[in-house]
Parts: sequence; structure tokens; C-alpha cells
Amino acid sequence: MRHLSVLTACLIAIATAAQASEPTHTSGHEAAKASAEASSSAGAKASAIPSIKPNIVPPKEGAAASASSGVSASVPGSSEEGESELQARIAKRIAEMREQQKARAAAAAKAKKLADARRREAERVAALPPPPAHGTHWTYEGVDGPANWSKINVDWAACSTGNRQSPIDIRDGMKVDLEAISFDYKPTNFNVIDNGHTVQVNVGGGNYITVGNRTYELVQFHFHRPSEERVNGKSYEMVVHMVHKDPEGKLAVLAVLLERGRAMQAMQTVWNNLPLEKNDTVTPNVVLDLNEILPPKREYYTYMGSLTTPPCTEGVLWLVLKTPMQASPAQMAIFARLYPLNARPIQQAAGRVIKESN
Repeated sequence: MRHLSVLTACLIAIATAAQASEPTHTSGHEAAKASAEASSSAGAKASAIPSIKPNIVPPKEGAAASASSGVSASVPGSSEEGESELQARIAKRIAEMREQQKARAAAAAKAKKLADARRREAERVAALPPPPAHGTHWTYEGVDGPANWSKINVDWAACSTGNRQSPIDIRDGMKVDLEAISFDYKPTNFNVIDNGHTVQVNVGGGNYITVGNRTYELVQFHFHRPSEERVNGKSYEMVVHMVHKDPEGKLAVLAVLLERGRAMQAMQTVWNNLPLEKNDTVTPNVVLDLNEILPPKREYYTYMGSLTTPPCTEGVLWLVLKTPMQASPAQMAIFARLYPLNARPIQQAAGRVIKESN
């Protein structure tokens, strides 16, 4: 290949010299001079050519044929092999990319399937009714107040669904000759507890009332401020609820309305033995005369109602004495410091029968 390059350069030089020796339209003298110069130059260039010739060795006939055959066979073959290899590599890469794409699509489909399953489960759970509540904490105001008592505990549903709930505004009672309530109260042992809702007094056994041919034993009494019941729209400053139970478990609640006036000895005995902490119990070594809580005149209103605190159990016989008792402002102030408001709002009478003594 190097020899061919040298030969080509020599041929270009000869061609240039030949072009320079072409005649031109000049005078004879100038032509002769130019011819002489051209001959001299051509001679000089020609004399340089033989120095290259010895380096050009003609190849042997067999070798030349072999080289020619090798060039013509190897170059195209090598090119085809390279192209095939490139195509194979490209095809392999495309196949890999397709596999990766399939893997990504499969992973995306799996993730979507999982997300859909989770969404459907969340929707199913959201559609379920809330689990039954079994709370025990309730108050007279706020989130846990009377409007939400039925939501706190599934067993307190009557607080919102009952149709004989207490307290009520006692109006338009039917005046009839009601049987007098027979009281069999006597001085008794007792203990006092502040249960977080009121001051409650638990009494010893043996104290009874009889009404409607049923005898009920006094279990406990407690206080509310203001009075939960109203009479013809009128509310009293406080009320005492005296809870009785008969042998069958039926309840009768006697309500004694309280207004400001003279001090009540029974109330003072209770206040003297108030516990220092909520839910603590004080058991004094004195007795309590329950008759001191009752007014001398004992006509009453009566109707069927419920407990005024959760679980708002219905089927309770209510006996509300028409004549209020008195307690001193100082005595009422003591309770107000503990419980300024512990009364359930008025409930619908819902057409229930109310009777009152003539």
C-alpha cells in the first residue's frame, strides 16, 4: 500500500510536467527557449523517477492472487459478521427491555389490585354500624351530657328512645281522691357518698312506704339542683329524691321539693358527714330521722316515668309531694358549691296520665 502511494505521487509529478511543456503562442526565440527549459526540466524530473523504481518490487503471481483474494473475501465477511453481531445485541437488549416492561406492568397491576382490595375493605368497614358502646362516664353538661347519654352506652338507649322518661313538667293533673301514702320511717343508720353526680345517702333497712297495695323499702336518697320536676312550669331550688324498691325490684321515687327558708335538721346531719373526696364513703355513728325530710301535708302528684340518670330505666312510679319543704340558704349554698347544676332537662310528657290529690 505504501508503494502505491509513491507511484501515485510520481504519476502526478509527470502529469504536471507534461502540462507545463505544452506550446504557447510566443515568438520563435521564446518558444525555443521555453522548449529548451522544458526539456531540461523534464530531464531533471525524469532523472528523479528511476530512484523510486528499485523500491517497487512486483509481487509474485501466486502471492498477488492470494492477497487479492484475501482482501476481496475477508473485508465483506468481516463487515457482515459485525453487522450480525450488532443486530443480535440490539435484539437481546430489546428483549430485556420488553421483559423489564412486562415486570413493571405486572408489579403495577399487583399494586393496583392490592390497593383496590384495601379500598373495598375500608368501604366495607365504614359501612358497618359502630360497635356497641359500653361507656360508664356521663355528666350533666357537654359531650357526655343528657343529649348524648344514649350514645355512651348501648344499655342506655332508653335515655333517647323511651316515651315515659322523667322528669316532666307536671301540668293538667286529674284531681282525684288518691290513696294516702303510708310512711313507716324511723331513725336509721346511714352513710354518705359523693358519687361524682350528687351527694347520696344510703340508709339502713326497715323504712317503708305503702301505696297502691304495694310496699316499697327505702334504699337511698339524693339531691338535685335545681329541682328536676316542674309544677305548672315552676322550678324549685332543690329537690330530694327518695328511692324505694319492692320485693319484685319495682321502683317508686318520692320527690320532696325544697325552697329557701328554715334550716332542715336532716340535711344538716348529712352535710356534717360529707366525705372529703369523691367516691369516698363516710359512715357516722349517729342516726338520721327520715321523717324530718317530709312535710306535714303529704298530698301528691303521681305518674309513671323513669330514672332521671342513666340507664334511664322506665316503669318507675313517681310520687311528687305537693307541699315543699324548706332548707336554709346556707345549707343550699353548701350543695351548690359541690354541684351547681345536676338536673336532667324536662322530658316530653308524651300523653301520659298524671293524677293529683284533691
